[in-house]
Amino acid sequence: MAYQEHQLTEISKQFQIYGEILHAETCKIGHINETYSASYDQGGTRVRYIHQKINQSVFKNPTALMKNVMRVTRHIRSKLEEMHVPDLTRRCLTIVPTRKGESFFRDGSGDFWRTFVFVEGVQTFESVQNPKQAYEAGKAFGNFQNLLVDLPGERLVETIPDFHNTRKRFGSLQKAVANDHFNRAHLAKKEIDFALKHEPIVDTLLNALAKGKIPERITHNDTKFNNVMLDIDSGKEICVVDLDTVMPGCALYDFGDMVRTTTSPTLEDEKDLTKVRMQMPMFKKLAEGYLSAAGKFLTPAEKSFVAFSGKLITFTIGLRFLTDYLAGDTYFRIHRPGHNLDRCRTQFRLVESIEQQESAMQKFVNQL
Repeated sequence: MAYQEHQLTEISKQFQIYGEILHAETCKIGHINETYSASYDQGGTRVRYIHQKINQSVFKNPTALMKNVMRVTRHIRSKLEEMHVPDLTRRCLTIVPTRKGESFFRDGSGDFWRTFVFVEGVQTFESVQNPKQAYEAGKAFGNFQNLLVDLPGERLVETIPDFHNTRKRFGSLQKAVANDHFNRAHLAKKEIDFALKHEPIVDTLLNALAKGKIPERITHNDTKFNNVMLDIDSGKEICVVDLDTVMPGCALYDFGDMVRTTTSPTLEDEKDLTKVRMQMPMFKKLAEGYLSAAGKFLTPAEKSFVAFSGKLITFTIGLRFLTDYLAGDTYFRIHRPGHNLDRCRTQFRLVESIEQQESAMQKFVNQL
């Protein structure tokens, strides 16, 4: 992404920002959208905003996406107002409308732009540093789900349909193995065998949803730790960001992805698999934080799958990495040969670690 000052100056004029743009720079928020932080002079005070171009190759219906985001942020804000929570523009993303009162601006090239109030005094981390942060991560996403339990109106649009559908992910792997266009299946025989052996877990949550044993919820669907803003001074959770995948789903998918991304001490492409493990102290704090908020609405049936969800989502992501490796590395960006296979191996090793501790994990959850 290249910062183009003239273009961004013109974009900024389309939104209800009153002041002179002083400086803008690319902002490393996520890997999908094109994001800039911009400083303005407003009455002698320097104020920052976020300008973002939505990636239409990933999000095919930006209009529906922005309708989702507007409904969600307005509802969260109204709930926080009812609770007399201070710092509202830090606790919930605030969309700056266009001069015409819209939630986004579409330029002459057909690109969709939106603007947010910049949240000051916070920081994000690529990975959890300690159990205290794991607690805050769990609490942040538990609060997020809890605030949206009673969102009124029609069902939200699925911005990426079947995003966590493990059965479809498994089917894609089977096709990739059968086709083997790049003659890589023999290099991943161990991982393919592992995936096929675990087919019995694929439909567990899908069947529970279909049969009404667990309810559909409004969920975030991208619960990486770097999507939680922490207060610089206190270290406490302030705000959840990256709302493009907020849509109907399963609360357990959100928690499961937190287990995947916060409980292992390694990155998701660690080559030394002896370092990959599910750390029980991290899990306990993550679960405590999550259930301190989500425990207000989760049903007993949902709670019974909490430990399992970490295994399922980690397995699902492993399937996706393995499928992409077999299909020629067309989806996930790679930085070395065999990168997606390394990522898959890391996920599957974490699945094994979770399996070894799953009963102890669920026993702990049942006590909360």
